[in-house]
Amino acid sequence: MSSIPDNTPSYEFAITVESKHIDNLNHVNNVVYLTWVNIAAEKHWAILSNGGINAKYIWLCIRHEIDYKGEAFLGDQLTVRTWVGKTHGVKSIRHVQVIKNDKVIAETASTWCLVDAKTQRPTRIREDVLELLKL
Repeated sequence: MSSIPDNTPSYEFAITVESKHIDNLNHVNNVVYLTWVNIAAEKHWAILSNGGINAKYIWLCIRHEIDYKGEAFLGDQLTVRTWVGKTHGVKSIRHVQVIKNDKVIAETASTWCLVDAKTQRPTRIREDVLELLKL
C-alpha cells in the first residue's frame, strides 16, 4: 500500500455508497471507483491551483492502474484520499486510495500529462506547477 510522503499536500473526502453506485453483483461498480478517482484529482487540483495556472495548463489522464483489495456495499462510509507522486517531464503520477473502516479497498495510480492550454500539446512541468505540488 502506498503512503503519503512527508510534506506532500493531500486531499480527502467522504462518500456514502448510494444505490446508483451499485452494480448487478450488489457492490460498487468498477467504473464508479474511476469516477471517484477523477473527482479526487479535480478537487485536489482546484485547491492547489489558481486562475493563472489554470489559464496556462490542462491535465489529461493517459493511464489508470487500479488494484481492488476489497468491496464496498450500499450504505458503506468511505474515504477517498489522494496525493501527487513522481512528477517528471510532462507526466505526473496521482495516487488515490478508497478506504473503508481504515482498510484500503482500492488503490489507483493514474498518469496525468500536462498540456499547454493554448496549443493543446504536452508541455514540460515547470517550476510554477512543481511549486503548487510541493515537489
